[in-house]
Amino acid sequence: MGRVQRWLGRPWGVAALIVGLAVAGVGLFWFQPWKLWVDETVKDALPAATATPDAAEPAAGEPTPAASGPRTLASGELISHEHRTSGSVKVLELADGTRTLRLENLDTSNGPDLRVWITDAPVKEGTAGWRVFDDGKFVSLGKLKGNKGDQNYALPADLDLKRYTSVSIWCDRFDVSFGAASLARA
Repeated sequence: MGRVQRWLGRPWGVAALIVGLAVAGVGLFWFQPWKLWVDETVKDALPAATATPDAAEPAAGEPTPAASGPRTLASGELISHEHRTSGSVKVLELADGTRTLRLENLDTSNGPDLRVWITDAPVKEGTAGWRVFDDGKFVSLGKLKGNKGDQNYALPADLDLKRYTSVSIWCDRFDVSFGAASLARA
C-alpha cells in the first residue's frame, strides 16, 4: 500500500483532504485569479439624450431642431493605485439635463467585484491613495462593465458635483482603489 493510500485510510487524512479542498474552493472564489488573464472590453457609444414622448414634432415645413451633443461639466485623467490604470473620465450633461459619467480609453486590470465610485476624497499618488475613497462620502455607480474601453454610467439627478470631486475604480472585495481621477470643473 502506498503512502497516500495509508494517509487517506486514516480518518484525519480524509478530513484534512476535505478541509483542504474547501479552503482551495473558497480561495478561488474570493480571489478569482483567472481574471488576471481575462480582459473585458466595452465600447459604449457617446451618450445622447433620449426624446421625451410628449415632445412636439415640428410642423411640416419647419426645420428640425439640431441635436445638441453632450456638454462636458468636469473631467480628469486616471492615475494608477493598486493596479496600473489609465484613461480619462468625463462628467457629461445631455440635452435633456441628465448627466453621465464616461470612462474613455480605460485600461486597468480585471478583478473581483470592481465598482465605479464618485467620491469626495482627494486623489493621492501612490499607496497613500489606495484606501481613502471609502473614508468619506461616495456614490457607487455600479459594477465596472469591463476593464478596457469606453463606458457610460448614469449619475443620480440630485448628485452635487461640487461635493463629489473624484472617481475611483474600486475593488469592493478588498477595499482598495485600482485607479482614480480628480475631476476638474470645465
